Amino acid sequence: MSRIRSRAKAFAAVALAAAMAVGCSAGSSSGPAAATGTQDSVDAALKAGGSITYWSWTPSAKDQVAAFEKEYPNVKVNYVNAGTNKDEYTKLQNAIKAGSGAPDVAQIEYYALPQFALTDALVDLNSYGFGSFEKDYSASTWAQVKNGNGVYGLPQDSGPMALFYNKEVFDKNAIAVPKTWEEYVAAAKKLHAADPTKYITSDTGDPGFALSMIWQAGGHPFGVDGRNVKVNFADAGTKKWTAMWDQLIQGKLLAPVKEWSDDWFRALGDGTISSLVTGAWMPGNFISSVPGGSGKWAVAPMPTYDGQQAVTAENGGSTQSVLKQSTNPALAAAFVRWLNHAGGVQPFIKSGGFPSTTADLTSPAFVDEAAPYFGGQKINQVLTQASKDVAPGWTYLPYQTYANSVFSDTAGKAYLNGTGLDAGLAAWQQSIVDYGNQQGFTVSAG
Repeated sequence: MSRIRSRAKAFAAVALAAAMAVGCSAGSSSGPAAATGTQDSVDAALKAGGSITYWSWTPSAKDQVAAFEKEYPNVKVNYVNAGTNKDEYTKLQNAIKAGSGAPDVAQIEYYALPQFALTDALVDLNSYGFGSFEKDYSASTWAQVKNGNGVYGLPQDSGPMALFYNKEVFDKNAIAVPKTWEEYVAAAKKLHAADPTKYITSDTGDPGFALSMIWQAGGHPFGVDGRNVKVNFADAGTKKWTAMWDQLIQGKLLAPVKEWSDDWFRALGDGTISSLVTGAWMPGNFISSVPGGSGKWAVAPMPTYDGQQAVTAENGGSTQSVLKQSTNPALAAAFVRWLNHAGGVQPFIKSGGFPSTTADLTSPAFVDEAAPYFGGQKINQVLTQASKDVAPGWTYLPYQTYANSVFSDTAGKAYLNGTGLDAGLAAWQQSIVDYGNQQGFTVSAG
């Protein structure tokens, strides 16, 4: 864990230093004039053919590449799984720093995209006329691929949050699906008391999850106006979440299993972990990595604090971007266009991915499709409704990847020691403020 954390820190430091060097800013409402262009060069590159390299960890990647090469046999796509999220980002940043070795196309999560755009490592896809695709995506995901006036990818998926739960375990222990967080905490206590080998969920300190939970609770810890940044982890929404989640941490009701580890996938399959509150992209991971859970899991709306008005948040979601190191950026852009605006969307959905394309989010064929893994439940009815219930107005930091890399050193201590999350978040806040000011932002607390 410490090895990964230190690598992430190195990546973040390099990213921000480079960003300052090129004099860019993130989160600004103003910026350079939007590039203009047409898709003619993209079409020409597809016709000419060639070879490109693609880094991704999405479960659908292999099938998508195979489908693309079948449709365009004169194009070879060298697919590489360079690791999941920050493992890939570290390798990517090292290649950017070295000036060679980066792929033509890379999967990048929305929260991390601003830092790569800041370093001038990505191609502005306005130069190929991709800005005209805005109408074809949900507003929240399109906003995530923009930085200033630049468009640095086409949205692949979105992550409105829902409650994934092991129906078999819930039924065996007479636990009703919780509609409120109070009921969720009560369910955690009841389940662990009935069977000490079972836990309602796991959380060893994931910054992305913590921020999503604060988002759903109505917190707004980050304010960004160009280079001016405010950080406040003491607002009412944040404290609403910490008061609820502290009960699970201090009650030792969370499975001590690191997320995304082999043990974590096994625990999802054997019922040790009986629920997840996570993004709508999770079904693909269940299908590919939790075969033992097939037929046992179900999906319900995310619990709320009042049990009345539905409200959720986004968690995760990725785009595909073209790297400036690409020797054939037009062909790379053509692959991105195919992935997320043409033939690649259906293989992504088929693998359990949750799309960002409005045509699919409103299609009865998608919304009403029965999911065999989930016992035939029409889970997209829950998930597409969740996409409509996302609380508006959320903002990430322009150096979120760095901030996430130091979460375990600060807020993470609350998970290790069973101490209060408020104190941990205060330490995280100070670290974020100090680092941002060191990197040339004007960052204040509160």
